[in-house]
Amino acid sequence: MPIGVLALQGDFREHLEVLSKLNAEAIPVRTAEELSICNGLIIPGGESTVIEKLADMYSLTSPIKKAIADGMPVFGTCAGLILLANEIVDGIPGQKGFGGLDISVRRNAFGNQLDSFETELAFEGIDGAPVRAAFIRAPIVERVGTGVQVLSTLADETIVAVKSGNILGIAFHPEISGEHRVHQFFIEMVRPVSFSPTRESSRIIR
Repeated sequence: MPIGVLALQGDFREHLEVLSKLNAEAIPVRTAEELSICNGLIIPGGESTVIEKLADMYSLTSPIKKAIADGMPVFGTCAGLILLANEIVDGIPGQKGFGGLDISVRRNAFGNQLDSFETELAFEGIDGAPVRAAFIRAPIVERVGTGVQVLSTLADETIVAVKSGNILGIAFHPEISGEHRVHQFFIEMVRPVSFSPTRESSRIIR
């Protein structure tokens, strides 16, 4: 069963390419039917408000929320982290996302596109060299709830990666910095989980 990448907007193609390089079966997800055959889901970076509106338009919001509640492993990067947060402290009116992760996030916490930067991070659960992380109009985690594990922080203790149960959320973009170990970390989260498929699937990258 494949790992799905929500393919409504943002850099979903880059996530599909990383999963392919790691020999993980992966498909773009644009419908509830495609979601139903997946063993895990990645919500990519992009525009969180646009992804949320398109998810509503494609009738994906409720199925994604149910999948999260049912224990499907989900991995959100940048905008994906925002959409998984239970609280968006500076969201636009009515912005709610999918929720499931008991954190508060602040959007665009580092400024605009010109304030993008790369750095190296220690990441709990990933051994070896520091993780290479690209921050592009990135959010930060301002509050973590009970049971939320902090996996990585910047030098000033700003929280940029968290995990809670079946949900992994990070503020940066490993898929564009050549860093594949965070995706491998997520694959290991997906590996023990088994969902009954509704149809045969194969690796598809569109």
